[in-house]
Amino acid sequence: MEYEILKLENQLCFPLYAASKEVVKRYGPYLDEIGLTYTQYITMMVLWEHRAVNVKTLGNFLHLDSGTLTPLLKKLEAKGYLTRKRSATDERKLEVRITESGEALKERAQTIPTRLASCLNLSSEEAVTLYRLLYKMLEA
Repeated sequence: MEYEILKLENQLCFPLYAASKEVVKRYGPYLDEIGLTYTQYITMMVLWEHRAVNVKTLGNFLHLDSGTLTPLLKKLEAKGYLTRKRSATDERKLEVRITESGEALKERAQTIPTRLASCLNLSSEEAVTLYRLLYKMLEA
């Protein structure tokens, strides 16, 4: 074939895309148990760590834009896991703060990373290497 570079099997993007979809799919049953989608789960992970952040900072952590975050945050707020409020010092900033219910959800979620790791076909060393390489790509 004259255009070898255009073969799907020669693309780095395709296995990244397919593996990402597969990993998110494998989270499904575990997240169903606690009533969260994957994007809701990673949002809660930021709040479990930081307790309160503004929407712009949250978007930077998650690599998501405000158009994606707004409906996501509204759903988590409706579930009682967070509150959204304009900053007292800068009305342009919207602050997101975890609630007691959101903090309590952390207890139910704490086994998910270990459970997921057990269904991936990677050794600990391979997982660490993959993690480093993916973050290297994100930082570029």
